[in-house]
Amino acid sequence: MRERRLSPRLMLLGLTLLAACAAGGPNVVDSAGRSAPSRGEIAASGTVFGNYLVGRFAGEELDTKVAADSLLAALRADPDQPDLIHRAFIASLMDGRPDALRLARRLPDNASAQLVLLGADVAAGRWAGAEARARNLHRQGPIAALQPVLLAWSQAGRGQTDQALATLRPLAEQGRFRALNALHGALIADAANRPREAERFVRLALADQPEPTLRLAMLSAGILERAGRPAEAARLLDQIAGSNDELALAVLPPARRLVLTQRAIEGPADGIAEAYVALGSALRGQGLEEMATLMARLALRLRPNFAPALLLLADTLAEGERLEAARETLLLVPEGDPLSGPAQLRQAGLLDRLGRSDEAEALLRRQAEALPGVPQPLTRLGDLQRRRGRFAEAVLAYDGAIARSQPIRPADWPLFYARGIARERSGNWPGAEADFLQALALSPEQPFVLNYLAYTWADMGVNLERAKTMLEEAAAQRPQDGNIADSLGWVLFRMGQIPAAIAQLERAVELEPRNATINDHLGDVYWAAGREREARFQWQRALTMDPEPAEAQRLRMKLDSGLPRPARR
Repeated sequence: MRERRLSPRLMLLGLTLLAACAAGGPNVVDSAGRSAPSRGEIAASGTVFGNYLVGRFAGEELDTKVAADSLLAALRADPDQPDLIHRAFIASLMDGRPDALRLARRLPDNASAQLVLLGADVAAGRWAGAEARARNLHRQGPIAALQPVLLAWSQAGRGQTDQALATLRPLAEQGRFRALNALHGALIADAANRPREAERFVRLALADQPEPTLRLAMLSAGILERAGRPAEAARLLDQIAGSNDELALAVLPPARRLVLTQRAIEGPADGIAEAYVALGSALRGQGLEEMATLMARLALRLRPNFAPALLLLADTLAEGERLEAARETLLLVPEGDPLSGPAQLRQAGLLDRLGRSDEAEALLRRQAEALPGVPQPLTRLGDLQRRRGRFAEAVLAYDGAIARSQPIRPADWPLFYARGIARERSGNWPGAEADFLQALALSPEQPFVLNYLAYTWADMGVNLERAKTMLEEAAAQRPQDGNIADSLGWVLFRMGQIPAAIAQLERAVELEPRNATINDHLGDVYWAAGREREARFQWQRALTMDPEPAEAQRLRMKLDSGLPRPARR
């Protein structure tokens, strides 16, 4: 099978879990120590527990505005309830409200509250207080990774650059978070105009991360440029620019000049915000969107309109299906910031998800006109049109993107793959086949291209031996991919290898039990094996899985009349 339809991502953690992790708050009791009432009692009571429940539910749904409104209202009615103080603080912090600072002062044992207070000390230049808070942070959980960095930046704020670098140096040379500590050692030295030390630290960070993230590459390139290493700085940025990823826009002219000539970090507040975003991005990569949101909010308290924090916050909001809030967050990215280009591409994606495809297309066309040599806006336009079933228009968009990608490089294989799909769906099989073969010439082992081309050949009954070889290679790379297992079963069926096809398709159904096409294929192979009752069961089952209208019609016809022998499509 060519492509799978993904089910919506389930949210595994809510704000209540975040709250429990942050402080281990007590069970719900009122200020007199009584246990929380039942639902019926809540309905009959005043507004405290009503607002509390609304706030908790909104928090679990990631609606931070309603959560903060409700929990702050409950707290006003019962101002000394410990659990309410804690939850209202978390909700206020997650919604970016100033109330978080006031409430943080009432939570001496809460690590998140201490970070808010540390930020207030930094903003006010109270470096002794900031250093003391950094030293006293909890040494367990995700925040523990930041403790040395926060301590070092507080020391740098006091003018103790040597002490700050001494704090980070042993951790930069060994330990779990070498790259983080080395990078911030480099940033502290760079902010103090000590280019040689900054270069030494940044080399440690890059050695630990041979394929640097965008942010590590940008920060390191600026430091290397100021250390008199322009060729190395350029190579770092070229590595990012050479991809088809949207983040490549952040290191193309004129954004590249800003990266190389302007310091991204001017002082401790900027450095601490940078550390929060780094941790938040890592947590988001582990599926901890709520903790990532908290880190983004902490960064924005120190550095308003900090583009990396805004992108991180927008990503977590989008993960929680708060699409309009995510789009509005991206609008705050300052025009001219290196990340403004990627932010616009993400805005277009959010507009499309919001059902505002015309606005999304207009934004992408404007960006394509503003960046005439850049393929990404036209690539995203083609993707949008392909998702909407406008395959002929998508082909034209991909044509433009490919024309902008000259000379063609191995990293350009996704463009040919995407155009191949659009050509195949618009009825131009020769052009599609040429695109798939070009994608494989650029990147011979891409399992998705191998799968799509081989499955189509199998469906057409051509090049079956080659298709089988290609699918075996794809399956070896992705043994748990039910779609590839289905394609391999289908080519075996086309080759007349019925027992092997049955075994392969039964495995595909185990991997993707709710996929209509795979269940349909298994039914066809059962029928070919004379197992008609099982075949009808699979076809009937496939009908319950929301198949495409044409597929549903074929399933009904097979249930009525079966298949001729030998089965062919």
